[in-house]
Amino acid sequence: MPKKIVTFILYEIPIIKQELVRRSSSSKAAVLLRLFGRLFLIYFIFFIVLGLLKEYYPWITGDEYEQASLMDLMRDDPLYFLVATVIIAPLLEEGMFRTLIKPTLSQAAFFLTAWIIFLGRSFIPADVHWMIANGFLLVLGIFLWMALKELLNTPFVHRQLAFLNRGYVAMWMVTSLLFGLIHVMNYVEGFELNLVLFLLIFPRIVAGYFFGKIKILNQSMVWPMALHAMNNGVVFLILLPRILSS
Repeated sequence: MPKKIVTFILYEIPIIKQELVRRSSSSKAAVLLRLFGRLFLIYFIFFIVLGLLKEYYPWITGDEYEQASLMDLMRDDPLYFLVATVIIAPLLEEGMFRTLIKPTLSQAAFFLTAWIIFLGRSFIPADVHWMIANGFLLVLGIFLWMALKELLNTPFVHRQLAFLNRGYVAMWMVTSLLFGLIHVMNYVEGFELNLVLFLLIFPRIVAGYFFGKIKILNQSMVWPMALHAMNNGVVFLILLPRILSS
């Protein structure tokens, strides 16, 4: 009997753990696909309603607001546009916002790193090739994140993290709204907000809500990044015919 127990411990328990991990990953992937479907269903309903509103209120078309810089990038360098929308934006923007929802120490360091990189990008000369610039920022970000993890490992920071974990619902809502608001800069210089601009950024607020939800449900930053990348990837595919025809 003792020999069977030892055999079970040595051989069966690791197998059981692997199976639990496999099932956990599978269920989290199912959550990803389910939320992805719900997100685009809401997009579909929103744009139908918006189209009906434009029939009665033509002034809300938003024709005066164009994402000129993004459209120029899409036309001039489709590869960079793809990398920026599907890899860089999910990594950076999720670090800037979703890290505050039920954060760990590592995620708090990621939050500060993401904002430092976001603000520091403007100091890189425009004529530096995007691969070199973003490669440098990636390496810099890794070192910053490692250093900040050590610097933030204090009782004071842990108390703040505990506070944010208790108030995660409020932080979820706030970061969803802020995520939408920061995208106003895609349409105007600086910051401006009116009804038309709010309608233009509303899908981003909805997206921020779902990115936060999957962070809460799956308890990892990998999943909001994945959902964000899938979201932006679909947008890229929708815009692809315009790229090919230009």
